Amino acid sequence: MEMVRMDPFRVALVDDDPIACREMKRSLQKDRYLVETFSDGESALNRMKQAPFDLVVCDLKLPGQNGLQVLRETKERHPNTEFIIVTGHSSVDSAIEAIQSGAFHYVTKPIKQAVLRALASKALEKVRLVKEREILKKALYEKGNQKEIIGHSSAMQEVFRLIEKLSPLTCNVLIQGESGTGKELVARALHFKGPRREMPFIPFNCGGFTEELIANELFGHEKGAFTGALNIKIGLLEAAHRGTLFLDEIGEMPPSMQVKLLRFTQERSFLRVGGTRPVEVDARIIAASNVNLSEAVKDKKFREDLYYRLNVVLITIPPLRQRPDDIPVFLHHFLSRYSQVLGKEIAGLAPEVLDVLQNYPYPGNVRELENIVERAVALADERTIRLKDLPSDLQRLSVKSLEPRDWPSLEEKEREYIRRVLMETDDQKALAAQILKIPRTTLWRKLKKHGLD
Repeated sequence: MEMVRMDPFRVALVDDDPIACREMKRSLQKDRYLVETFSDGESALNRMKQAPFDLVVCDLKLPGQNGLQVLRETKERHPNTEFIIVTGHSSVDSAIEAIQSGAFHYVTKPIKQAVLRALASKALEKVRLVKEREILKKALYEKGNQKEIIGHSSAMQEVFRLIEKLSPLTCNVLIQGESGTGKELVARALHFKGPRREMPFIPFNCGGFTEELIANELFGHEKGAFTGALNIKIGLLEAAHRGTLFLDEIGEMPPSMQVKLLRFTQERSFLRVGGTRPVEVDARIIAASNVNLSEAVKDKKFREDLYYRLNVVLITIPPLRQRPDDIPVFLHHFLSRYSQVLGKEIAGLAPEVLDVLQNYPYPGNVRELENIVERAVALADERTIRLKDLPSDLQRLSVKSLEPRDWPSLEEKEREYIRRVLMETDDQKALAAQILKIPRTTLWRKLKKHGLD
């Protein structure tokens, strides 16, 4: 089994004796730990708010808060941090209290450096096992929840070729395609097929949020940054350290936030809201848009410099109507999946159903096709999907009865489809967007386009 890659362990030494701190630091650095020293408990705890330690070696007697108080507060905030109490005045009671409070070990001064290194190694081995288990559990969960990308068309084969070529790399990628074409699936494939697969994949939709909300979500905030900010909040960028941040609907990001994102792509650091200290993050950026960003750049709706930062490599996913060869593949795939999920034995589609589904233009793309199949399987009373199991507008669509001149345009079909959903939901736009599986901002844009607003 491949070992999980981890950063060097971080160790805090807390002792008001500078000579003891210096000796312990020199000793532990031999094992390549990242060591920081503190002369009192308060400064150590404040530092932990910014970046937790894997191990704390702390003197029992300290100015201000004593070692036991630092131990309890550390364990309350960071339960996986291991703790070693060091004291020149040992007692059975204090040793028992330290162990009961969660200390890994209790040792008396003067401590031999070889003993300190051995204790630190054992404590950090425990930390390593916990981290490794959590990382692997998260990776397995993510892999188990991935949906398969399928398609036999030449256009999709080109997408697969790019995924294989780009997944081992760390360069930024821009994915373009209409809503429902599977942009997030492509982003997940790029992440989970690459060297960052064991680290977080963090998705974020940029549409429909104010600048303040996006800044808070992406960059986090410092304690006291605004009313109600009682604690430090780690933003999504920081949470994606060593992993991937997927920015969906990047074209909807407010211009002022585009500037801040550009700064991060250039410097790989940012300031939390209300912060003054830069936070360095190594995160791969994969962005997606359902609009042509190069056109948005020409129209001054998207920053050109950010566009080129994100568009190191462009992956374009064509709409389903442009790759009809993939429709039978998706039909078979979704029939199999939802027959199993819903506990039904569905053998296939009636010929007239297959005719309709192969010729329908799918304004909602693969996502719409999946919804149609899931609904049909749920409603089917037989082992074969019939026309009656399809949505009402599709039931009236009979390919054999239509002359080519009778076919509605894609725009007309989309308008009618959205209008029917709005009628069924009593014009509840939030619910309509949920049914259509598109963001509300996209629905509003389409309503304006079709004169339905």
